[in-house]
Amino acid sequence: MYISVIGTGYVGLVTGACFAEFGLNVLCMDRDESRIAALEKGKVPFFEPGLAELVEKNIQAGRLRFTTDLHKAVDESLAIFIAVGTPSRPDGSADLSFVDEVARSVGARMTGYKVVITKSTVPVGTAVRVKKLIEENQTVPCNFGVVSNPEFLREGSAIEDFKRPNRVVIGADSQASVAIMKDLYRPLFLLDAPVVITDIPTAEVIKYASNVFLATKISFINEMANLCELVGADVQMVSKGMGLDKRIGSKFLHAGPGYGGSCFGKDTAALIN
Repeated sequence: MYISVIGTGYVGLVTGACFAEFGLNVLCMDRDESRIAALEKGKVPFFEPGLAELVEKNIQAGRLRFTTDLHKAVDESLAIFIAVGTPSRPDGSADLSFVDEVARSVGARMTGYKVVITKSTVPVGTAVRVKKLIEENQTVPCNFGVVSNPEFLREGSAIEDFKRPNRVVIGADSQASVAIMKDLYRPLFLLDAPVVITDIPTAEVIKYASNVFLATKISFINEMANLCELVGADVQMVSKGMGLDKRIGSKFLHAGPGYGGSCFGKDTAALIN
């Protein structure tokens, strides 16, 4: 199967390289010409353990290609992953301008059935928005499917997370879309990886709910650290005692400077807004 990944940032490049490793033919598209030129030479613009080797291996195998031509990415693929950035606006809400731009371009170029999959972290209702933009910009009316397939990749272990995930979440609007997604993730079905197949709004909420819950857990233990300082308790032992309860767990339960990174703060603000 031929697929395209629009956006070669962290999520897009890891997604493209791992699907190529699954044996699919992948075309990664980005409008940044210098980035694409570097990727064609196997030069990855950021560090992620094992990614450069995976990219080089699949370029040599002919399964992973790169382009700046969105028309080519749409024409050649049955499945199109949207993996562009969704930065925060000043009010904390997600900026969907890049997603909108891709949706309009895909609609204008589409001449046959495609499945358009949102991989970026986006607010509830984005898939409906993408569907509407595609329909409004179609020059040749044709059927297509939309899917929400959020990523759950941790920096430093992204390849392992993709190949052996805790779960794969697929929110789809039709059985045809579900069938194509199952085909894409066939190697994970063979490994009995947990797969959650649901409707699109539910899939979109799962991503935000997961990240915001982890952010809440970090914030909670930091509040407990403040309390421990007041009453003379040891927060590390409190964390250990709490974490031994399997309903709570020990991960993300260590007092410190607070959550950071590219997701927790952005996604918490977006959910509030």
